[in-house]
Amino acid sequence: MKIQGKIIWITGASSGIGEALAVDLFKAGATVILTARNEKKLNELKAKLDDVEQGRCHVVVCDVTQQKAIDQAMEKVKQLVDRVDILINNAGVSQRSYVLETEIAVYRELLEVNFFSAVAVTKGLLPWMISKGGGHIVVISSITGKYGFRMRSGYAAAKHALHGFFETMRAELHDQNIGVTMICPGRVQTDVSVHSLTGDGRQYGKMDKGQADGVPVERCARIIVRAIKCNRKEVFIGFGERFLLVVKRVCPPLFYWIVNRASPT
Repeated sequence: MKIQGKIIWITGASSGIGEALAVDLFKAGATVILTARNEKKLNELKAKLDDVEQGRCHVVVCDVTQQKAIDQAMEKVKQLVDRVDILINNAGVSQRSYVLETEIAVYRELLEVNFFSAVAVTKGLLPWMISKGGGHIVVISSITGKYGFRMRSGYAAAKHALHGFFETMRAELHDQNIGVTMICPGRVQTDVSVHSLTGDGRQYGKMDKGQADGVPVERCARIIVRAIKCNRKEVFIGFGERFLLVVKRVCPPLFYWIVNRASPT
């Protein structure tokens, strides 16, 4: 798949992986539509991209946990462009709290942001995408979508749910030219731990050592762009986290011994 000339809609585009993807895809010749709640950060990113070339970056502010806001964003996107070739569901929030201390309301918020928002945006866009001949859905999941890890119970549950939904959707819509790429990063150098939810819903407010030592976000973005170009079905990004996937398959007892002792931060 060529990126040049594609129209790509990115949620969670104001920082982290979403921002890095927007920059890389724009440099590759795509028109990018940036969506998040933080209008100021989106406009700052747009200004940076406009300095390179005018007319290939649009901002659509939206809280993707609100259906009415999604519907309004969908209409604005349709006014801005004549199609969307690729949707990147990147909006999300992580967690730093143990099961016994996490309130049910926090679990609901984690599912709302990480799972239901991706489903809602995708379902809103799919009929239009199909009417234009098809397209590609990219889902930023997590390696915790493949195995549980301490202090991530709600986050892991939401990411597991993404795989169930989008793998099923891929099978159902294969004949309608809808592709799906699941991206599973481990620890990436972003502020995701800082903004993570604690057991009572407050922000964690700390940079985890594991996060700070993780994959540089620019490298992560390059791997994702390459995965999109190659129409990969599933991609894993990380260091030791990827190794644990192999260990879980070939030696489950060793896997459980490691995760029971590994630092959750």
